[in-house]
Amino acid sequence: MKSQKLQFPGHSGDMLAARLDSPSDPPRAFALFAHCFTCSKDIFAASRISAELVQRGFAVLRFDFTGLGMSDGEFANTNFSSNVADLVKAAEFLRGMNSAPTLLIGHSLGGAAVLAAAHEIDEVSAVVTLGAPAEPVHVEKQFGENVDAIRAQGELEVQLAGRPFKIKKQFLDDLESNTIQRRVETLHCALLVMHSPVDKIVNVDNARQIYQAAKHPKSFISLDDADHLLGKRGDAEYAASVLAAWAQRYLPPQLDADDETLDEGVVEVSETGANKFANRVRVGKHTLAADEPERVGGSDTGPAPYDYLLAGLGACTAMTLRLYAERKALNLDKVSVRLTHNRIHSEDCDDCESSQGQISEMHREISLHGDLSDEERQRLLEIADKCPVHRTLENEIKVRSRLREGS
Repeated sequence: MKSQKLQFPGHSGDMLAARLDSPSDPPRAFALFAHCFTCSKDIFAASRISAELVQRGFAVLRFDFTGLGMSDGEFANTNFSSNVADLVKAAEFLRGMNSAPTLLIGHSLGGAAVLAAAHEIDEVSAVVTLGAPAEPVHVEKQFGENVDAIRAQGELEVQLAGRPFKIKKQFLDDLESNTIQRRVETLHCALLVMHSPVDKIVNVDNARQIYQAAKHPKSFISLDDADHLLGKRGDAEYAASVLAAWAQRYLPPQLDADDETLDEGVVEVSETGANKFANRVRVGKHTLAADEPERVGGSDTGPAPYDYLLAGLGACTAMTLRLYAERKALNLDKVSVRLTHNRIHSEDCDDCESSQGQISEMHREISLHGDLSDEERQRLLEIADKCPVHRTLENEIKVRSRLREGS
């Protein structure tokens, strides 16, 4: 295992201390770990889970939130929202290294934070919580009778785990204004909830609330007699091994040692055996997953075939508009394209050549951000129809199949 000490700017510009643990071979995927309230990236549970994930092909970035551990900044000026913002900054940092995280792991309040941050990190395909509260406001219980004093005085130094921390009223206000129930209900990825039934800091009923709010795919693992911090080596190692085994399902499919190198422009799709629809997609040096939603018998481990078709059209549209805007020196800051596909009866289509049966219809909604005139926006809309993939889809297409020799 390789370990690097790194730094990156947090939500407020303060430099955050981080550690990136990586396997000796190129990692299959990257994970981001959020530590518990007032803890640090070097707590035993975090280091043990990181080591286990590295053994299974992950690289893991763990960092100290603003004002904690070795990170800069004032803890008293932070809150739950700033923790979520730090996580998003950590993901941006990894993305800048071409290593955006596909797995988020959060311990205690860090678990609530990753549930919130997952909505702002597009690449995430799986989230794991360890002893997480169902709502951030649960942390107020750690302040006990000091809550009223903090509100009355504006700030107060309290003892947490034997150490003094300055807590301000804004911290309490932020906890109460943040709810994650809706974010759990609309989570766009797989979820694993891990919790001890004897956790004395965060009652296991919090795990029930998180699990019930989430949609499938979701899993629950009981940590039996573990304490909240997973202080016993055996508990931390058990949590790490189960978490790592579960997370592998949501890794990009791994290349086989005897896989041939694909030439540019060649795409290979092959079944993985994980379920009847799961496939591995190889495009050059890139490895992707394809599957179907659970409602049609798949496991939703990757986009469906039509999703890839829409993605190709959307990507081509955005790239074509970017090239045109640069050539014409237009003030186009950002392009985003949203697409859907459905089938309609040909008689319901006024501009279709076919008059019988059903035809495919794609809807493309383009957002253009920037200081553009109405005329420029209209011209860009016209240019969108000139993207190569658009033209290919509207031209006559022949698909010619043959059996591969030796197969």
